[in-house]
Amino acid sequence: MGDFSKVMAVSTVMTQSVISFMTGSASGPGQQFFLGGIYEAIKFSAPAFIFGILFSTVRTHPGATLRGYPTFMRNRWHVLFVPSILWTTIYLLLMPQLQQHHHYRNWQGFCWQFINGNAAPHLWYNVMMLQFIIIMPVFWWLCRFVQHRPRRGIIVFALALLFELCWHFTYKVQIFHGPEATNWYLVDRIFPSFLIFGVSGTLFWAFYQKLAPWLMQHWLAQLACWLVFLYIVTANFFSYGFPVRLTNAPYYLPSMVFYNLSSIGLVATVLLYLQKYGNQWLPAIHWIATYAHRSFLGHVFWLYWCWHGLGLVAPHMPLVIKFPLLVAATIILSFAFAYGAHCGWSWIKRLLGAGRLKNG
Repeated sequence: MGDFSKVMAVSTVMTQSVISFMTGSASGPGQQFFLGGIYEAIKFSAPAFIFGILFSTVRTHPGATLRGYPTFMRNRWHVLFVPSILWTTIYLLLMPQLQQHHHYRNWQGFCWQFINGNAAPHLWYNVMMLQFIIIMPVFWWLCRFVQHRPRRGIIVFALALLFELCWHFTYKVQIFHGPEATNWYLVDRIFPSFLIFGVSGTLFWAFYQKLAPWLMQHWLAQLACWLVFLYIVTANFFSYGFPVRLTNAPYYLPSMVFYNLSSIGLVATVLLYLQKYGNQWLPAIHWIATYAHRSFLGHVFWLYWCWHGLGLVAPHMPLVIKFPLLVAATIILSFAFAYGAHCGWSWIKRLLGAGRLKNG
């Protein structure tokens, strides 16, 4: 479940990045509305990733407490934090033109851009995601708190949903086209903005035996709800007219909470049916998910060069060819490099280990 959510999230976020590159050069309302419609439909990537991470982490650490936190963080340091540091450094030093919200001009500015996710268009999300890793003991405790107590689970979910709706309503009024749009932009990269999805991942594992059959039984109702919410969020997005601006499709609107929850429910249901019928792609999904985060970190690097290379080789390529080609190239290069880097580092470690044994 967690792996499938992460794979879906990474694939869709890479597609979103391709759309963000292409929207500015789209030559007419038809192309812009086409790209904008796809962008809005797959605008569930960040919530799905948070859901998947929390589901997997709680599932693989049954009964975990603060005593196991240092070991957990040492492992996460190597798996998540080190790649984040390396890729952020690459973006700031080699591709400073990708920075968001001003550029650094001194070492203080460099450090600020490094830690706040402004080094590249997608790193704001990575900063937010790492916060969930840091506060993981809260979700371990939450899982124990609601375990075998459905009433507690319902109350926790209701409170989290109420908080998220209030939080997003405040964002809509104050930040989204509001008076604090430029001053409070960092609100989109702190964990409360996605808290409901972390809580949902935790609760789904805590009540997996009851929720999984329920989702499969009500798949048609889920699909109907998803279509209704998709219509609402898409109509709201296009109500701002032409030119289509992707900034008018933030995660932090009350309607997006329900759309993202319904999307996560459908993703989970698809995976449950794949498991039920023993789909042959399940091992591949697990393998791909291992490199999902590292591929996500580097995908804008590969997209940038693919975009400029394609512009030089075929500047007038039709949108219907250019769009899927860029998506496929970005996904393939990102995962290929992540896997190659893993193999290369494993080979170096074996070499160093063999050298130490020989010297010993």
